[in-house]
Amino acid sequence: MKTNKTDAALPGRRRFLAAGLALASAPAFGLTGGAAPPDSASREFNAFVLEQMRQARIPGLAVGLARDGVARFARGFGYADIESRRMVDADTVFHLASITKTVTATAIAWLHEQGRLDLDEPVAPHLDFPLRHPRHRAAAITARQLLMHTSGISDANYYRIDFRTPGRDADLSLQGFLRDYLVPGGTAYSAEGSFSAHAPGAAWDYSNVGFAVLGELAARVSGKDMRELTRRALFAPLGMTSTFWTLADTPAARSATPYLTADSAYVRQLPIGSPDWPGSMLRSSIADLTRYVAASANGGATGDARILRPQTMTELLLMRQPAQLPAWLTGQGLGWMQGRLGDRIVANHWGGDPGVFTAAYLDPDARCGVAILCNVSTSEASKAAIKNIALRLLSRPDEAY
Repeated sequence: MKTNKTDAALPGRRRFLAAGLALASAPAFGLTGGAAPPDSASREFNAFVLEQMRQARIPGLAVGLARDGVARFARGFGYADIESRRMVDADTVFHLASITKTVTATAIAWLHEQGRLDLDEPVAPHLDFPLRHPRHRAAAITARQLLMHTSGISDANYYRIDFRTPGRDADLSLQGFLRDYLVPGGTAYSAEGSFSAHAPGAAWDYSNVGFAVLGELAARVSGKDMRELTRRALFAPLGMTSTFWTLADTPAARSATPYLTADSAYVRQLPIGSPDWPGSMLRSSIADLTRYVAASANGGATGDARILRPQTMTELLLMRQPAQLPAWLTGQGLGWMQGRLGDRIVANHWGGDPGVFTAAYLDPDARCGVAILCNVSTSEASKAAIKNIALRLLSRPDEAY
């Protein structure tokens, strides 16, 4: 998500992005992406998912399960687009929102493996703009702090100023956004709104802007735009051919339409672009994302493809408890978080934007992972549905395929 707070606190943004198509009745849900598996347990799982969707009023959903480094299934349910009755399948492309942050974290970890970046050294010398906390100038900001949301960079101004653009990629570049936000004199800068009161490393404060810095850091260290770096180092080895960083590259005919719910209606949204793309703008299919989840839950490898060494993947998922970690988390790793799912404690990351709700869960001890993508905004009902589906898959994976 843009933040782990729901977008309900930002009604102006929702109105701004609404495209005005209100569909007064809930769609009839169905399974897509191939014939339903013949065994009764799999049919029961499909029925369970459809019932969760009905209760939460989720128009379209895609779910994938990975075990032992293999994507066991990727399946679509319901509507990618209600108006045209286009169904979700395994290749439908969804906006991942803040699951993107785990990909950026993986790219930073890959650079660390290559010896190009020390996670605990100051990042400022790598950048071509000054980065210093105005109230704690002696304390350097490191990549590890950025990955763990403890850098002291604040999203307060980020939520006062809407940087998102409806229906197209952002006009403002990543570097231009960072200069405007973090450098004194920038149009979006303020000492109080761009930085928290806490010194770097002192306290947890979820920061989309911090992950934007990581994207620029990756480019400066590697000499390549991070979008190109991830295509070569992560997506190509995993066979992720339906994963896109920009709206311009994303095939509209295969994209899930985002929706808000209002009373009994579904309100169609335009897709959005934003200059802080390293934290929120990746789009992917469930078939692709499940391959990434398979590797992440399996020590960095799936099949004959390896994106990270086992020790590096372990470091990404090493959970700590920084000061002011919120109660809904039990730990913070490098990009990945940790929280309770039923009676389990698992690594995870959620994502949300207007018309988007996504979740990924990893159980590295069982080498199992789940990804779930929805084309409706986050609600208490959709949170419950996604948790119920994920918990069932992680607890009883053999019954789903």
